Amino acid sequence: MTKFTKLAALAAVILGTATAAQAELPVGAQAPEFTAKGALAGKEYSFDLQSALKKGPVVLYFFPKAFTPGCSAEANAFAQQIGAFEAAGAQVIGMSADTLPELKQFSVKECAGKFPVATASSAVIDAYDVAMEFNGQALTDRTSYVIAQDGEIMLAHSERDWRNHVSLTLAKVKQLKGS
Repeated sequence: MTKFTKLAALAAVILGTATAAQAELPVGAQAPEFTAKGALAGKEYSFDLQSALKKGPVVLYFFPKAFTPGCSAEANAFAQQIGAFEAAGAQVIGMSADTLPELKQFSVKECAGKFPVATASSAVIDAYDVAMEFNGQALTDRTSYVIAQDGEIMLAHSERDWRNHVSLTLAKVKQLKGS
């Protein structure tokens, strides 16, 4: 993908000209279980939602495309707040339709090695209702979920602007902890 194509995709995401299939899964729904291959600090990483939930709530955030300005800014913001998420007992994982080699680089450069990012398969994209298309390219819509330990979705936030995703998910995990 050329730099121009990436910027055009980002503009479409921000301006809302890309098409999303539906909004998101509803609060109160059970989060679909999945496993995914991803990267943490540039190294291959396997993620299993069911195993992660045994440790505490999970912030599952979907982003459209690695290394686009909004997605990079969102990853930077999550990385800056990772200590607060951990203090609230939550794990953060980013998901996109990007390839594993792209996500390995993204996990180092934009996530600062602080949390994993994983490749969302078409089954995961469909299960979480985050399918988006731009110029025939399958992407994921920008949607963040907070999933409680019992698998219940406690927050679902879909907004193309990345800026509220970190603060809203952090507030919800703090509320779950009771702090």
